[in-house]
Amino acid sequence: MTTYGVSGGALEVWGGVECTVSRVRDGYVDQLELTGHAHRDSDIDLIASLGVRAVRYPVLWERVAPHGLETASWSWSDARLDRLRAHGITPILGLVHHGSGPRDTSLLDPMFPTKLAVYARAVAERYPWLEWVTPVNEPLTTARFSGLYGHWYPHACSDRAFVRALLHECFAVRAAMHAIREVTPHAKLVQTEDLAHIHAAPALAYQAEFENHRRWLTWDLLTGRVDRTHPLHAYLTRAGATERELASLRNDPCPPDIIGVDYYVTSERYLDDALDAYPSHCHGGNGWDRYVDAEVARARPEQRRGAAALIAETWERYHIPIAITEAFLSCDDCAERVRWFAELWSAALAARDAGCDVRAVTAWALFGVHGWDALSTHAHGQYDAGAFDVRDGVHETQLAAAIRAFARHGWCDDPAIDVPGWWHPERACDHALATPEFSNPQ
Repeated sequence: MTTYGVSGGALEVWGGVECTVSRVRDGYVDQLELTGHAHRDSDIDLIASLGVRAVRYPVLWERVAPHGLETASWSWSDARLDRLRAHGITPILGLVHHGSGPRDTSLLDPMFPTKLAVYARAVAERYPWLEWVTPVNEPLTTARFSGLYGHWYPHACSDRAFVRALLHECFAVRAAMHAIREVTPHAKLVQTEDLAHIHAAPALAYQAEFENHRRWLTWDLLTGRVDRTHPLHAYLTRAGATERELASLRNDPCPPDIIGVDYYVTSERYLDDALDAYPSHCHGGNGWDRYVDAEVARARPEQRRGAAALIAETWERYHIPIAITEAFLSCDDCAERVRWFAELWSAALAARDAGCDVRAVTAWALFGVHGWDALSTHAHGQYDAGAFDVRDGVHETQLAAAIRAFARHGWCDDPAIDVPGWWHPERACDHALATPEFSNPQ
């Protein structure tokens, strides 16, 4: 029976609830409403029963102050945060989670950073005891989905919109942290982003190279690394970034206190020009070449690098403490979800043993997710359970027991762990795609 144990100090288990508020044209897809977490105070007690030390928790701009701070409603956040504190759980507050703010702004609004900073200061004044915050979740991913692929508001599909949205988000993170630290000087930034890596067929190596530089942009911009020698400097300026903007981030950077890496089975991609191997609806391209953007776990599972290697790469690049801030597998099989969490726990330990400062693994989407099979573009998609299944009441799943074991003991003896997950080569699936994504290059 396989067990995983802590070496070199305590690796923590954190938790999180899926809280995306994605605007799709004039409507919103609110995950807190879809999972019912918005209406169940008792969920906080269930989170505490898992033994997590911290929880990524939403105090979302769109929900608290949709019509401005003058009519802000804090009662929901007050009650939930008080309950978390009573349980001794540290909240990591999220202010914008794949969203674009209230209706009077968007990621392309030049005032987006200033407006978010005003809201962030109000949050800090309301909760002056807060220490950990994520003002904008996954800026690069959100900018891609909103500005490059057009899935979310403002539904743009250009490099210029993507770069503009990303810059506004990074300026918003910095402005929000400045505002929060005026109230709480010791407040710390946990900056999350997808831990991506792109693999490709030889003919598409140029596209993979571009995307593998692009995946670092959130952290590179916030740490002030984007100068004229940066591999994407020319791309950014061609797409509308000004030298003054880039210099501003270099001269006044906002480095994270913890880099939050989100790693999914879809995070590693394979760009394949063998179109005949895939259904026609998966075909896409970049304007020059036609190809399919598939999960490497399905297309070329033997090439998958895994979380430990990508964490080590992140550590070598930034030397900033790291936490896995989302560990979640979308599937119907509870045993597979246990295997995924256990694998990420093992990856964190392996990275620590290799000298990386890894602090925690976050059990994400504790109450599940709705509609991510359709990229949260509508409310009528597939439901995937987490530690708890909220269909027909709220029930613990097999994953809850595993999370509790890792939190209490640093190891888990669930026999499901002895079987490789489907993403391993020996159990490789066919070329079915879960979340096809099509990207623009230079």
